[in-house]
Amino acid sequence: MGPLYVAISLFGMAALFGMYMLSLILTDKSAPRAAVITHGFFASLALIVLLVYITVHPPGPWASLTVFVLAAIGGLTMVYRFVIGKTVPKWLAIGHGLTAIVGFALLLLFAFA
Repeated sequence: MGPLYVAISLFGMAALFGMYMLSLILTDKSAPRAAVITHGFFASLALIVLLVYITVHPPGPWASLTVFVLAAIGGLTMVYRFVIGKTVPKWLAIGHGLTAIVGFALLLLFAFA
């Protein structure tokens, strides 16, 4: 399996944990620490694999990487709020998820178009 498909799979697994955590945030519950760590691990690893793919196979899906980096900034903001004990705003969680969906769609278009 090529690195692009590994990145797609890792982003997919991160998305599953992300949807679970979003459902908790939207019902005013706190996400379990294990889910936060696992989501971040899969997403970070996928970003690294995608960056390596882009550097080895130019021209790569730069638009997808850019959007995923924006989503990561939102994710890091939420992790910071989680660590200091503040609630995560629903708008931030929704915006983070929608941004990641756009990045994932761009990656799929690059891989399968």
